Amino acid sequence: MTGVILIVDDEPDIASTVAFNLEREGFRTLTTDFGRKALELAAGDPRPDLVVLDLMLPDMSGTEVCRQLRSSPDTRRIPILMLTAKTDAIDRVVGFEVGADDYVTKPFSVRELTLRVKAILRRSHPEETESNTLRFGVLQVDIAGHRIWVSDEEVGLTALEFRLLTTLVKRRGRVQTREALLNHVWEMSGDVTTRTVDTHVRRLRKKLGQASAYIETLRGVGYRFRPEAPE
Repeated sequence: MTGVILIVDDEPDIASTVAFNLEREGFRTLTTDFGRKALELAAGDPRPDLVVLDLMLPDMSGTEVCRQLRSSPDTRRIPILMLTAKTDAIDRVVGFEVGADDYVTKPFSVRELTLRVKAILRRSHPEETESNTLRFGVLQVDIAGHRIWVSDEEVGLTALEFRLLTTLVKRRGRVQTREALLNHVWEMSGDVTTRTVDTHVRRLRKKLGQASAYIETLRGVGYRFRPEAPE
């Protein structure tokens, strides 16, 4: 697997360790210890395929960096893995709320971090054979292009939100437990909990607007995409 990984961390030892191990796996890396420089590199050339982002930076918080990456049309689809010493559950939830795709706490296993990077990139780059377009009511999904439209207006989703949506659509009419979604969408659940699923479904519904009603909640069980489009 190849690609460009942007590493944003103000601890030189950690940044160099992560870069060394990712480069050993065939990735090209870019590094910076400042949030504003990270925003510049993320929008530049080469465009990174993934950002490994620390939450505590000298000039701005990693949370704000993530929020700005998600708000820009040029960078909103770049997957983000947060790497941080903050271990409180609320910090993890906030990270997912602003658009992170995964969350790893320090100290961490370099092997696990590398596997998570690869898992995120697999989710972000579907097989070329998956080139069909899904249509359901006012919702249209271009799987190969990683794009969706609601009532003919394009909606920007993160890579993880897109995978969550396509999983639900493809399995429409069938109940998906939170555990099943964790296994399929996140692939490596690690310390990701079922609360994470609820957080992402809530964000996804907000972005889908009129199409949000297609995702039904079955209390105590999980979620289900409606079996038939409303007339």
